[in-house]
Amino acid sequence: MPLNPLIQDRLPQLAALCSQHRATRLDVFGSVVRLDFSPEASDIDFLVEFEPMDAACYAKTYFDLKEGLEALFQRPVDLLTPSALANPYLRSRVRTEQHAVFAA
Repeated sequence: MPLNPLIQDRLPQLAALCSQHRATRLDVFGSVVRLDFSPEASDIDFLVEFEPMDAACYAKTYFDLKEGLEALFQRPVDLLTPSALANPYLRSRVRTEQHAVFAA
């Protein structure tokens, strides 16, 4: 399935945000990669991996990236990390749907 134009049209801005916030990989998943995405109501789900960093820097970097993504898309964003995929159902769903939008 082709990438949603909402994401496709912002790939350069996504790459800049990821580089600025030390992300090494960013994937999109959820309704934005399926046919049930609502431009008026849906949020956007991302899975992010960061460079190694200390906990204080990690927290700031995580929330700064989340805010940057919400500003770019003008909608709520769910930003997950691999450690958040402990639930096997969620992990399976993400792995089935994920589409890479940035890789360093």
